[in-house]
Amino acid sequence: MNPNRPLAAGTDAPDHQAPHGPGPGLTTPASGLSQVEAAARLAAHGPNEMADHERQGFGATLRNVLTEPMFLMLLGAAGLYLVVGDLGEGLLLAFFAVVTVGLVIVQDRRSEHALDALRGLAAPQVRVLREGRAQRLPARELVPGDLMLLAEGERIAADGWVRETVGLGVDESLLTGESVPVRKHAAAVALDAPPAPGSEDTPMVYAGTLVVGGHALVEVVATGRGTQVGRIGASLADIETAPTPLQRHLQRLVRAFGVGTVLASGAIALGYGLIYGNWLQGLLSALALGMAMLPEEFPMVLTVFLALGAWRLARVQVLSRRPAVVEALGAATVLCVDKTGTLTENRMRLRRLVTDTADVTLEPDAPLPEAVHRLLEYAMLASRRGSTDPMDRALLGQGDAALADSEHLHPDWQLAHEFPLTAGLLAMSQDWTDAEGVHRVAAKGAPEAVFGLCHLPPERIAALQDRLRTLGEAGLRVLAVAEGTAPAGSTVSDPHELDFRLLGFVAFEDPLRPSVPPAVAQAREAGIAVAMITGDHAATALAIARQAGIPTEAGALTGADIAALDDAGLAAAVQRVRVFARVQPEQKLRLVEAFRRNGEVVAMTGDGVNDAPALKAAHIGIAMGVRGTDVAREAAGLVLLDEDFGRIVGGVRMGRRIFDNLRNVMVYITAIHVPVAGLALLPLLLGLPPLMLPAHVVLTEMVIDPVCSLAFEGAPEAPGLMQRPPRRSDAGIVGWPMLWQGLVQGLCLLGATLTIDVLALQAGHGEDVARTLAVVALTVGNLGLAAANALSGNGWRALAAPGSRMLWAVTAGASAVLALAVALPGARALLHFGLPAAGDLGLAMCGAVVAVALGVALSHRLRRGD
Repeated sequence: MNPNRPLAAGTDAPDHQAPHGPGPGLTTPASGLSQVEAAARLAAHGPNEMADHERQGFGATLRNVLTEPMFLMLLGAAGLYLVVGDLGEGLLLAFFAVVTVGLVIVQDRRSEHALDALRGLAAPQVRVLREGRAQRLPARELVPGDLMLLAEGERIAADGWVRETVGLGVDESLLTGESVPVRKHAAAVALDAPPAPGSEDTPMVYAGTLVVGGHALVEVVATGRGTQVGRIGASLADIETAPTPLQRHLQRLVRAFGVGTVLASGAIALGYGLIYGNWLQGLLSALALGMAMLPEEFPMVLTVFLALGAWRLARVQVLSRRPAVVEALGAATVLCVDKTGTLTENRMRLRRLVTDTADVTLEPDAPLPEAVHRLLEYAMLASRRGSTDPMDRALLGQGDAALADSEHLHPDWQLAHEFPLTAGLLAMSQDWTDAEGVHRVAAKGAPEAVFGLCHLPPERIAALQDRLRTLGEAGLRVLAVAEGTAPAGSTVSDPHELDFRLLGFVAFEDPLRPSVPPAVAQAREAGIAVAMITGDHAATALAIARQAGIPTEAGALTGADIAALDDAGLAAAVQRVRVFARVQPEQKLRLVEAFRRNGEVVAMTGDGVNDAPALKAAHIGIAMGVRGTDVAREAAGLVLLDEDFGRIVGGVRMGRRIFDNLRNVMVYITAIHVPVAGLALLPLLLGLPPLMLPAHVVLTEMVIDPVCSLAFEGAPEAPGLMQRPPRRSDAGIVGWPMLWQGLVQGLCLLGATLTIDVLALQAGHGEDVARTLAVVALTVGNLGLAAANALSGNGWRALAAPGSRMLWAVTAGASAVLALAVALPGARALLHFGLPAAGDLGLAMCGAVVAVALGVALSHRLRRGD
């Protein structure tokens, strides 16, 4: 590899400069495929992906609906009516069955479309060379013959052979089960017989494996099902994804209700037939009770809310990879965030060049003094062209412009060796060979590391530390630059072998994002502590923290301080300190564990391979979507798509809103099933005429389902959402306090509707009129419960807010259908309704409103204890 040729400032250069033109045995030009050829190969070979077994088609959705207990009971009731000759009611129930199928399919498709959008956002990306330029594109668009650029931390997207490499190491445990990485070398031509995965020193890499070191240029030879991992895909299709704990909890809840429903319905059918001799009415009442008791909305609501909730999070640039994270977001008490790129713009600009004799502040279009030319020259030589590192890009861009047409640029020098930054040496060096064969080694990195390479005496280091402290207090990020030489013919195997000479410091500024100070203030107002973790100098970290509004009174805890503390001492320290500087990636895990030891719910950002343990250990791992590695993204529950801290706070806000709406809809579902089931059962136990027939239950369900999936999901957030402290981490979506709240609300409405039915019968009204009054009261109460719970905490004025439009739409539709059912003689006959007096209708509706208000007031007392 030979990346020695300077490129014009701003060029989007590849990581590796290959020789021009195809060499012997190369199947793809060094500049990569053209867009036209890539499109042709994509059409010929198909996308680079396996079949998506998570996507559910229309047929699968329809099959699931047709096997639901509610639908089967509805069909049973319709068949029963048709058998006994009641064609009108049988056809009505059959129509309701079709409408039920339609509603469920619409809800399911809505969720699936939201998930499709998320799949597009979450699709893996890959860097390729096409038409001589490095591009980032979805991995599914990769084709055989593409030149793929690999770097540490990336998941390899296709099988290929290595054409150029520097220190490439790959973890192939996905294919071999061996966790030890294997080395790879470059080959001029692809092998006729590819080696087996796990082989050492081979030129082949395989899709799904992980780059753990170095970087490389790879030509793709197989994609999709043609890859090694693609052959395993068929067996993976038979493995079902395990349900989450919340899903299992809801399944147990619905199963328990189902068993109770079967027992109660069987008892009603048998008892009514034996006592009154009316077996047909007993069967119809049993079916009505069964449909009334089954809370089939629980799993449906969970699916819809989590899918649409994840979609809403994606709209604020936060991609949710696991539904459970939606729950955790509302309980976050500590946000641990990186400085660079999250709090700041990750737009490094070279600001100052400092030597023993000069301190130059760079200004646009201002000439660069000769005194700092050599410092900038060697800073460029220590930077890798095509790198995504913002400081490398800033140095090379500034240097190419400021040193153009000078002797300080060296297009004829050859890169002999690259010494990457390591945990043991926080500096990178590049060994260049000049025209005479002399080795010119340029090093840049953490000042302490470069001081060590230069073997500086303590008094000299002390003086330089004062200069560094001044730069750091100005919020600048500082790197030291040094030069070393070795004679021609020698070999440089380790930078420590050379005596480097310190040239000076290059200082960068990374502006704070404008959205950060208000976002930090909002997080703190919401009871969430913000901690900044960075690899920067402590003074720089404190300067940025002060600008952001992060508390700095306790100073900064450095990586060395963390290493010196035991677990108990660190747990005590993180109760006070909010700025952590010079932190190694592996030390993030200790910080997460320390916060967790204090009972905090931790959200942690990370982007590197070494950040993965901390991301997994945090309650909410947040990976960087742009600069993050694939490993970090796979370990995290959330991916921050534009890496702005304001998005994290926006995600917390959205998570709290989703959680509130989920809990509110669970209360509503519990509440409305109490009167529906009670009105189907209690009249029979009290010797009254049957009130709720299957058609009436279905009419009620026609209101419940859209209210659950539309009105509640789009309900506005409660006022003061970000002014209240985080909820308790042990407060789940479904719990007994919530069930008790729903039970209280439902019992109040049940008492009101049953009283209306009894009073109407005692007043001499017919059975059909009493039923009409009770069903009208139930519908009004149903809509009242929906409004009260959907707008819980917002006040009734929220009915005029845009988020209440779906609630109004459902209310209008339900009211129109009920009015037609009462007004039209044919509909009254089908539903066994009568025509009540206007005054009686008014009293029935008023009674339902009073019952809802009483139930909500009583349940709010229970909510205070939740």
